[in-house]
Amino acid sequence: MTSKELRQKYLDFFRSKNHTIISSASLIPENDPTVLFTTAGMHPLVPYLLGEKHPAGNRLTSCQKCIRTSDIDEVGDTTHHTFFEMLGNWSLGDYFKEKSIEMSWEFLTSPDWLNLDKNRIAVSVFAGDKDAVFDQESYDIWKNKIGISEIKIAKLPKKNNWWGPAGLTGPCGPDTEIFYWTGDVNKIPNSFNDDNSLWVEIWNNVFMQYNKTSENKFELLKQQNVDTGMGLERILAIVNGSADNYQTDLFKNIINKIEQLSDKKYGNNSEIDKAIRIIADHLKATVFIMSDEKNISPSNTDRGYIVRRLIRRAIRYGRQLGVVKKMWIKEIAKVVIDDYADVYFELQKNINFIITQLDKEEEKFSKTLELGLKQFENQKLKVKSISGQIAFDLYQTYGFPIEITKELAKESGLDVDEKGFLKYFKEHQDLSRTASAGMFKGGLADASEETIKYHTTAHLMLSALKKVLGNHVSQKGSNITAERLRFDFSHNEKMTVEQLQQVENLVNQAIKQDLIVSCEEMDLEQARSKGATGVFDLKYKEKVKVYTIGLGDNIFSKEICGGPHVNQTGILGKFKIKKEESSSAGVRRIKAILQ
Repeated sequence: MTSKELRQKYLDFFRSKNHTIISSASLIPENDPTVLFTTAGMHPLVPYLLGEKHPAGNRLTSCQKCIRTSDIDEVGDTTHHTFFEMLGNWSLGDYFKEKSIEMSWEFLTSPDWLNLDKNRIAVSVFAGDKDAVFDQESYDIWKNKIGISEIKIAKLPKKNNWWGPAGLTGPCGPDTEIFYWTGDVNKIPNSFNDDNSLWVEIWNNVFMQYNKTSENKFELLKQQNVDTGMGLERILAIVNGSADNYQTDLFKNIINKIEQLSDKKYGNNSEIDKAIRIIADHLKATVFIMSDEKNISPSNTDRGYIVRRLIRRAIRYGRQLGVVKKMWIKEIAKVVIDDYADVYFELQKNINFIITQLDKEEEKFSKTLELGLKQFENQKLKVKSISGQIAFDLYQTYGFPIEITKELAKESGLDVDEKGFLKYFKEHQDLSRTASAGMFKGGLADASEETIKYHTTAHLMLSALKKVLGNHVSQKGSNITAERLRFDFSHNEKMTVEQLQQVENLVNQAIKQDLIVSCEEMDLEQARSKGATGVFDLKYKEKVKVYTIGLGDNIFSKEICGGPHVNQTGILGKFKIKKEESSSAGVRRIKAILQ
């Protein structure tokens, strides 16, 4: 089965179960300062999981583009990915555990759908603890309704079978995970042990039934939701009888191109295979991030830093494989774009930007590598062996993998303190994970009253910017908290003091007029005909919410948005721009507050 067939089969199944297919959202979350990237299908649905009505109804399904960066250093095995597609279905206060589990089982095992071997499936449920009781309901459904033997139903603690809350408080609940035996069909264990790597998790059904309070109490929610996720890459490999996600059509053409460039073959050597997988994964993720309309380019901060890190790590492993062709990473990018262009049209749309940025970064890093080689030559003249500190400095500062340092040292008759390097590397890894935990934790965005005010203000400011600077202005990103508004927009020049004052005045006039904020649900074409601004590249014919600020002939803003917003602008306070600066090429950034 091809990835295209499987992706569509999943969406068709849930459409047959009265779910509305919704398009994949951007990889850059809107108005969620807790994360750099969309890490799960639930991210775009945050307001609706909190109780707001979704225009497409209370049964939804999608295939969502995702980026996860917390385990970049673990990419290289057969199952980890930085970019992946998450197949998901949601119930927003509609069906709950029984229906969710029954539909998962039907899709996986029915001859009409995936027809997986029922004997190779095992599951886990929440065992219960002092905070919440054992998930007896899910256990009984699997055992009595589905017919799973109780020896293949594991009762696991919160660290295994619990989701959330994203922060200190909020929605959370038990989940049930579905595993598939990828080993010899004649050696399926009699019981299930999730520590056995041949049992591969393929689906996770989260049941949001509790709310964790500030007093650390777990209270039942009024709206109980279902949030499920199944990685396309992983289930595609399973369906096609493989335990290696990189042996599917999602990577086949990319790996073929790497083989051509390196003159190395995939599938024969563990170290070569690891390098090829890292290059394939990292450059695919890079292409998808840069294809976003926010025009993310390599830099030393935020999302740009992740792009730079992915590119440079791929280049390092290309060197390890012996790739000598200059400006080679764009060759991989072109394959990625060609493979996915009919599913994600933004790839082809932004191909020139992607290729240009890749060439610039490769050229820049090639010079850094040369400096690293000179540094190594200087060091080897001073020492009898390469210490762990020197090896790590070469890795961190010049991008040298330990393999290159060892190779150079061997040629010079020097030893390398590899244990010392690993010590420094682990310390660096632990620090990085600790520092990034907040940015990559994922989860529900802040829905406080002050944050909602700033969200509404962002609409006013975008409209004011268009009036002052022109209709070329479009939103390129935002970071909104309860204390301030940070807003990126397309514009090639630094704004003048007069222009900034004009924007301030327009926003404050709209606030002073106490304009009504109203919401309508309509299809995309209707929204376009009514002059709404926003994203018009949704793939499926789904309804959207259009928020209008003002009435009749006095409409200040009309935008497609998921919400939430205030009801009238008069409660916002006084708008003040604190700073205007460059964000990246062709993108400006404004930081503003409400007083």
